[in-house]
Amino acid sequence: MTDDREEFAEIIAHGSLVDIYPRQMLVHGPTKRLVDKYHWHSPNKGVIASYSPKERDVEDHFDIFRGVDQVEAFAQASVVSCATFLECRKNQCLPDDLRDKFIPAFISIGGVSFHNYLELGDTFISIGNITFYKWRQMVCDGRIYKSPKGLDLDEYFKDFTDERLLKYDISKDFKLVAELTGITGRAILVEQFKKLAE
Repeated sequence: MTDDREEFAEIIAHGSLVDIYPRQMLVHGPTKRLVDKYHWHSPNKGVIASYSPKERDVEDHFDIFRGVDQVEAFAQASVVSCATFLECRKNQCLPDDLRDKFIPAFISIGGVSFHNYLELGDTFISIGNITFYKWRQMVCDGRIYKSPKGLDLDEYFKDFTDERLLKYDISKDFKLVAELTGITGRAILVEQFKKLAE
């Protein structure tokens, strides 16, 4: 991973999110960023990213990472990260260049089914499958799983494939937490966003 602009541009042109820090890809400030690391990425297919809830994430909520925050974490890992990456690749620019022009926004959530819960001390993965991408709009389906304690996620997912992504082909040691469909985000022009707010 690198903070050098030229190396970063090269990764966007020919690499993947795995070689990028989430803080470089996401416009959210540190207290709102809900992605710690990207572990696997196929630019036109999807992503696997992880997050471990922090004290601030569970404050005043019984040490539980709320369902609404799970949806936000999944959206940041999938539609925001993947769409930003592809927009940068298409426009041959870096995320900083997009920040002044666009604001990422939720425009639709198809459905969410929760099967389990997450709490402080857990690590979970978001597996995002890109189902649509056009006109700065991306739709992802996917799942959230609680990761087995102590598992090296980089090592586990290093040989993952597009085919395994589509089948959610992972060990039964991962516990299903949520299934998500139609998570949709769009990069809205700053000027248009301001007009909507008026």
